[in-house]
Amino acid sequence: MKFLDQVKIFLESGHGGAGCVSFRREKYIEHGGPDGGNGGKGGDIIIIAENALNTLIDYRYQQHFRAKVGGHGMGRNRTGRDAEDVILKVPVGTQIFDEDKETLLADLMEEGQRIIFLRGGDGGCGNAHYKSSTNQAPRHSTPGFPGQEMWVWLQLKLIADAGLVGLPNAGKSTFLKASSRAKPKIADYPFTTLNPQLGVVYIYDSEFVLADLPGLIEDAHLGVGLGTRFLGHAERCSVLLHLIDANAEDVVGHYHTIRHELIEYGSGLADKPEVIALNKCDSLSDEVIEEKKSLLEKESGKEVMILSAVSGQGVKEVLAALYRYILEKRDADQSQEIIEIEADPEE
Repeated sequence: MKFLDQVKIFLESGHGGAGCVSFRREKYIEHGGPDGGNGGKGGDIIIIAENALNTLIDYRYQQHFRAKVGGHGMGRNRTGRDAEDVILKVPVGTQIFDEDKETLLADLMEEGQRIIFLRGGDGGCGNAHYKSSTNQAPRHSTPGFPGQEMWVWLQLKLIADAGLVGLPNAGKSTFLKASSRAKPKIADYPFTTLNPQLGVVYIYDSEFVLADLPGLIEDAHLGVGLGTRFLGHAERCSVLLHLIDANAEDVVGHYHTIRHELIEYGSGLADKPEVIALNKCDSLSDEVIEEKKSLLEKESGKEVMILSAVSGQGVKEVLAALYRYILEKRDADQSQEIIEIEADPEE
């Protein structure tokens, strides 16, 4: 199935049904009075998040979704039928933006999360509604209330515990394959990965989700190479694994290129915990590796790990480092939930 993380769609909730003007007519009843029923409610536009989905490809070929109009009121005080709701299912992690692509309208972060995005119009009132002591035979009704309509952008930001970042051909897909059961495309040329890939990593009788993001390039924060869309998938990660090709002549320059893009993109990416690792170290001597490791540690001020995704060297150690940060984030989130519950006077 093709991966699609951004799409523009048109939504319109249903109009309410019109009220009815009617009078009771029966044998031997000369003045039956008004009995026009109210109109039914128009259909809502409802959006539900589901874990079973991981792409927005369903909205590639159908961009218009309209709910039906509510049924008209009828005589004998019969209310029109409410129209059926239109239900859209999206992957967990989907954000809904206004047409300007800047105003966030909804963020679906949990499985089963359900929102009534556009409410259908209420039905109009029949003439029976307007009967009063001073107006025993009203001859007017109201039309149904209109629904709502708007163009919106759906943007999917993958929910992963850890994200792989680095320049093209840094070995991110190979690392994902070595640490999980994911089967990403692997080849010896840049931009092999064109779409984000997810893999489940099993460690210490537990698991976490690792996302392989397509290779970033200079000015990715400006959208070069679809960089802004790729960086968006890293926003929800607890920790970033920054892979650097040990065969590169200027490993420090590679490091600074990615760090610059994270800083310029914003959204807190530059402040996320970061594990730095030199990949493809099986092809270099120990002296060269140690020299490049020292340069990176001096420049970044952080520990640099050594690994080879092909041979498996250092893979478990890197995963353990990532898992420590993930556990810290989970514990912090759990503590925050407890504090919020205790602070709620209704609980």
